[in-house]
Amino acid sequence: MDIRALKIELVKQILESESKELLDKIYATLKQEDKDFWTELTADQKEEVEIGRKQVRNGETEEWEVVRDRLSKKSL
Repeated sequence: MDIRALKIELVKQILESESKELLDKIYATLKQEDKDFWTELTADQKEEVEIGRKQVRNGETEEWEVVRDRLSKKSL
């Protein structure tokens, strides 16, 4: 289903729905998309993200498998 058809189908189902709970969930989901997650982060979290970005720019990254293996050994 392409995006236009999906929108039409969603509008039809919303208009036909009598469930306030469902409509509230749809509304909340759509409003949530408007939020910028960055504004909800603490200063410490923002700093950690910036550190991570700097590491990526500097090529200081690891393959997921290496990280996963290292972390799985810590939990033992």
